[in-house]
Amino acid sequence: MSTEHENATVADPDPVARKREQRGWIWYDWANSVFPTSVSTVFLSIYLTTVAQSAAQADTALNGPNPCPNDDTLRNCDIVAFGLQLPAGSLWGYLLSVATVVQVLVLPISGAIADRAQNKRRMLAGFAFAGSAATMALGLVSGSNWELGAILFVLGNICYGASIVVYYAFLPEIADPDERDAVSSRGWAFGYLGGGLALALQLVLFLMHEQVGLEQGTAVQLCFVITGLWWAGFTLVPLSRLKRHRAPAKRDPGSSVLVDGFRELRSTVRAARAFPLTLAFLGAYLIYTDGISTVANVAGQYGKLELKLDQDVLIATILLTQFIAFIGGVVHGMAARFIGAKRTIMISLALWIVVLAAAFFVEAGDMFQFFGVAIGIGFVLGGTNALSRSLFSQMVPPGREAQYFSLYEIGERSTSWLGPMLYAGIGQATGSFRYAILSLMVFFVVGIILISLVPIRKAIERSGNTVPTLV
Repeated sequence: MSTEHENATVADPDPVARKREQRGWIWYDWANSVFPTSVSTVFLSIYLTTVAQSAAQADTALNGPNPCPNDDTLRNCDIVAFGLQLPAGSLWGYLLSVATVVQVLVLPISGAIADRAQNKRRMLAGFAFAGSAATMALGLVSGSNWELGAILFVLGNICYGASIVVYYAFLPEIADPDERDAVSSRGWAFGYLGGGLALALQLVLFLMHEQVGLEQGTAVQLCFVITGLWWAGFTLVPLSRLKRHRAPAKRDPGSSVLVDGFRELRSTVRAARAFPLTLAFLGAYLIYTDGISTVANVAGQYGKLELKLDQDVLIATILLTQFIAFIGGVVHGMAARFIGAKRTIMISLALWIVVLAAAFFVEAGDMFQFFGVAIGIGFVLGGTNALSRSLFSQMVPPGREAQYFSLYEIGERSTSWLGPMLYAGIGQATGSFRYAILSLMVFFVVGIILISLVPIRKAIERSGNTVPTLV
């Protein structure tokens, strides 16, 4: 590990300047949250499937004498992707898998280059603006050109993930150990607020498209453009506040940033074995964050298929969850100030178990009970991840923040298949998604046990960082 990094001054000693950077940093959570909320969760999955269906309908040779019907069944709706024939309805699932695999390959080297070059502000700008441009370009997808939509989504997803890695790596540089829980929680909370506000505006446009003289497809295309503009526009705020805190590492004569990045990554992977407690916390996080992401991703399906709720109710639930998550993130940050981040996370994981138990007993068709569960999910959704982010930042060796956060992001994506597989498997075996949703408790029970076994204070000390007053 380079001594230049270890001996460098990190957070600005001037509290006024430090607070200014922290306020600017928080705005990137506000800026980027619109991509996973509006694009990945709400609009693109359905829209791209519709475009792929149009392509299948046009390809009579592929679908034979029984062409793809113009309805939601997607029978005989096959498209050709990368030389393979697959149903149009399966495109989105495969696309998510491809995007995840590409991120696993790209994010580590991006983090290594960020730590090596120490120009995180420029890299954040590059990834954010490239991602927002790809998102706005989704507005060009129409007719049957689903291939363009697939390529743009993968590009946008890569840029989103890489920007997150660089963004997280700023946290140890702008906040002292005792400040990080509060700063991270506020950032996560404002992210949900920003994502929810943008989605609300887009849903007004989508639901009222006929009144303003737009086709439904055109309204969705405009939502993509709005998403990209939102992401790029609000990114200008953190870029105006954040600054460089460390000098770049010395480069060998004739070497390139890319080659140095690979060398830095190899060095980090080797050195990571010297920090087993940091890796132990990361392992615990990967378990319970898989449960969190699974609950968030299947809640709509659970409401539709098991509880027989209308689409309008599910849309309202998404918005409710976003705004409650803002409150939850702030409350989690306040709690960490009094009892420490570790205890707050463990309490939050226990609340997840209570929420899942409540979801099991929701009566079919009762939207108010479902809203109650959504409030519970929203309350613990933002805070658990926010405090995990700040706590992990305390255990990262100085100068290697971006690389360790790339491992943090990659690990989260690499294990994200476990929860959905368990949910689907239990649902298939029992014929009921109630038992499937209940089965997800295992991720939170195991998470509580594992994180309770990690000596957080010792992990922070061994990483070479200052231990906060409360952990």
